[in-house]
Amino acid sequence: MGEKLSYIHRFEKGAAADARPLLLLHGTGGDENDLVPLGHMVAPNAPLLSPRGKVLENGMPRFFRRLAEGVFDEDDVRRRADELADFIAEAHTRYGVSSPIALGYSNGANIAAAILLLRPEALAGAILLRVTAPLSLTPPVDLTGKPILIASGVSDPIIPPEGATRLASLLQRQGAIVEHRVLPTGHELSQADVTLARTWMQAHGHPAVP
Repeated sequence: MGEKLSYIHRFEKGAAADARPLLLLHGTGGDENDLVPLGHMVAPNAPLLSPRGKVLENGMPRFFRRLAEGVFDEDDVRRRADELADFIAEAHTRYGVSSPIALGYSNGANIAAAILLLRPEALAGAILLRVTAPLSLTPPVDLTGKPILIASGVSDPIIPPEGATRLASLLQRQGAIVEHRVLPTGHELSQADVTLARTWMQAHGHPAVP
């Protein structure tokens, strides 16, 4: 457990210290422990960096504020994306890990998408589970060659796949290599997510990824 950087977080160095690390970003109500088991399944030997969101909504940690269900506080999204990108840089200095691939679920996936759109140098790529476009307008950024996996649930009542489709198109226009899969599930994660993310990580989660 680490608490001296700008986010309360958990770090596991992994069996393969030179493997591409995962940045684990939990959903609403989660914490720094939530996605660690998923991280082990997706990238068994990789270093894991898992921060806890700083925003509380009815006592539940999140990575940014929302004004209502599905309505994001975009000013807060931008500020928190900057904060989290700075934390990634702090962790690089503290732990010596390379730029991570974000593995985010729901609210965590949305803040990862915001980092890609605002501070793309902070991430080597991303696995975005149940994501939507977090910002209505962003400046052009260079995502050339950056690998991104998006997994939506076809019957997700919280984040319909259409939002992920818009995000995928935006990321592709900026040069990212995007794979968008719609799985036969809802908002919850499934074994199909684990299998898909692990296979994708085997192809993209090595230090040669920019």
